[in-house]
Amino acid sequence: MIRLVVTDIDGTLLPEGTHTLNPEYFEVIEKLRERGMQFAAASGRHWKSIDQLFGPVRDKIFYIADNGAYLGTSKRDLFVHTLPRDIAMDIIREARKLDGVEVAASCANEAYMEIQGRTWKWLQEGYQYSMHLIDDLTKVEDGIIKLALDCPSHVDQIAANFREKFGDKVRMAVSGDTWLDIIPLEANKGLAVKELQESLNIRPEETIAFGDQLNDLEMLGRAYYSYAVGNAREEVKKAARFQADRNDRNGVLKVLKEILA
Repeated sequence: MIRLVVTDIDGTLLPEGTHTLNPEYFEVIEKLRERGMQFAAASGRHWKSIDQLFGPVRDKIFYIADNGAYLGTSKRDLFVHTLPRDIAMDIIREARKLDGVEVAASCANEAYMEIQGRTWKWLQEGYQYSMHLIDDLTKVEDGIIKLALDCPSHVDQIAANFREKFGDKVRMAVSGDTWLDIIPLEANKGLAVKELQESLNIRPEETIAFGDQLNDLEMLGRAYYSYAVGNAREEVKKAARFQADRNDRNGVLKVLKEILA
């Protein structure tokens, strides 16, 4: 019996960087909850972006945000993991050396950037982030839960270079075509799902999960019913037990309707 549904958002439920969800998902989530199944949206997005996206059912779901550094609901934080401050500052300074790379720092309640460029517009308009401009990210006083590096090219190579320098101190994941997400070593989507499962007394055998990118692999590993959507990276398809249709053909929605049927 399935008791927990966990799904990535961008690339899995909807196209990367968009902010309009098929309203049928709200109806399905209501029905899942009526049958005793919990629902969690797991994303690299900030929780406030997830909150807006799932507005009609926000009080009925869990948020796994910033790639697992944050776990909560619309009403309260449950688990919040922050980067060691000295390491976060070193990463910010290192990223500044890279041409064209823009850095966003996510804290529990706000996101910060030093410039209002393409990334600012992408996060504010595409993801509906609550953005704040600051002259120097190293002056951010709140605990940073994620650093997102927007790399217009060679994101995999940049990720490899940062892993060589910081890989034993933080966790990194390539998300989408341009993003390198850097979060605390003790956090990822899979560990957040584990925290949620243990809190709700739900086993992996009672969990279904959907994903498309490398940052979804640990999450899929926490679910017996692991699904890669049709547009997922090949590594994700190989790791998942099952495959759903593409995100632009409502693959996750189709599977959830089958569960309800």
